[in-house]
Amino acid sequence: MTEFDALLVLSFGGPEGPADVRPFLENVVRGRGVPPERLDAVEEHYQHFGGVSPLNARNREIIAAVRERIELPVYFGNRNWHPMVEDTVAEMARDGVRRALVFATSAYGGYSACRQYHEDIARARKAVGEGAPELVKLRHFFDHPLSVAANADAVRAARATLPAEVRDVARLVFTAHSVPTAADAAAGPPEEGGHRYSRQIAEAARLVAAELGEPEHDVVWQSRSGPPQVPWLEPDIVDHIDALHARGVPAVVVSPIGFVSDHVEVIWDLDTEARERAEELGMGFARAATAGPDPRFADMVAELVAEHTHDAAPRALGGVPAGCATANGAPCAVDCCVPARRPVRPE
Repeated sequence: MTEFDALLVLSFGGPEGPADVRPFLENVVRGRGVPPERLDAVEEHYQHFGGVSPLNARNREIIAAVRERIELPVYFGNRNWHPMVEDTVAEMARDGVRRALVFATSAYGGYSACRQYHEDIARARKAVGEGAPELVKLRHFFDHPLSVAANADAVRAARATLPAEVRDVARLVFTAHSVPTAADAAAGPPEEGGHRYSRQIAEAARLVAAELGEPEHDVVWQSRSGPPQVPWLEPDIVDHIDALHARGVPAVVVSPIGFVSDHVEVIWDLDTEARERAEELGMGFARAATAGPDPRFADMVAELVAEHTHDAAPRALGGVPAGCATANGAPCAVDCCVPARRPVRPE
C-alpha cells in the first residue's frame, strides 16, 4: 500500500448565479485577448439558463458518491470558479494533508483536457508555497470498462425514447469539444505523432459502439470558439445533422462522449441548438446522458484511487496510449501537449 491522505476532485468550474457569469468567463479567457463581444455571446447562453451551469452541482454529486466508496477525505477545487483550486489546496495544507491524489474531470489527453490540469496543480502548489501537499494526478480513463459501460447504457436509454418507427435506424453520433487542429496535432508526446486527443475520443466512441453492437457510428465536434480563420476539428454537430438529413437519415442518437457531466456547452449545443435543428428538419433526436451521474462512474474513480493506494491492477479496454499519473504538475512526458497557442474554451 502507498500512503495518501486525500483525494482532490479537480474540474473546470461553472457559475452558480447570474452575477457569477461574467467574472467566470473572464477567468476562462484571462490573458488570451478574447474580444468582449465574444464573451457577450457566450454570456447569453448562460443567462438563458438563469446564469447557472449545472457543472458544480454534478461534481458535488460525484464527490458524494465517491466518498461512499473510499476511505480518504475528498476535496473539491476548480480552475475557473469557486471553489478555486488554489483555495482548496490551501485548505488541504491547513488540514494536514501531505500527499493527495487528484482526479481531474476529463478522460482524455491534450492541452485543455489534460496538460492544463497539470498547470492548475502546479499553480495551486506555488500559491500555497511551503507546506503544500504533494499532488499526484490520476491517469486518463477514456477506455476504462466502467466508463464504457456507463456510456453504452446511456445510449441504450436515449435510443429507447425515440419513436418505434425510427428507433432501430437512428444514427449513433458521438460528440466531444472541438479544439484547434494545431492543438490536436500537438496532443501527446512528440514521438507518438500527435493527435492523442482525437485518437482517444475516437477510441472511446469505438469501444462504446462495440459494447452496443452498433455496426456504424460517427464522431463529430461541438462548442468551437475563436476566430473563423483558425482551423478546428470538424464536422460540427449541427452541420453533421444537416448532412445526415441530406442522406435521408430519419433520426440521431447523440452521445456526448467527450464530457463527464452536463454543463452549459452540453445543454446549449446539444439540447438546444442540435435538437432544434433536428426538429426543424423533421428528424428524431435523442441525447444520451453523460456518464458522471451513473453509479459506475464513482466506482471507476474508486478503482483509479485503488491503483495507487492498494496496487490494484489498472483496467483498460483500448489500444490508444493514455497519460500516466504524474506528481506536482509534471506533464505526462517531455513536450507532451505543448500548445502553439492556448485554445479558448469557455466551458
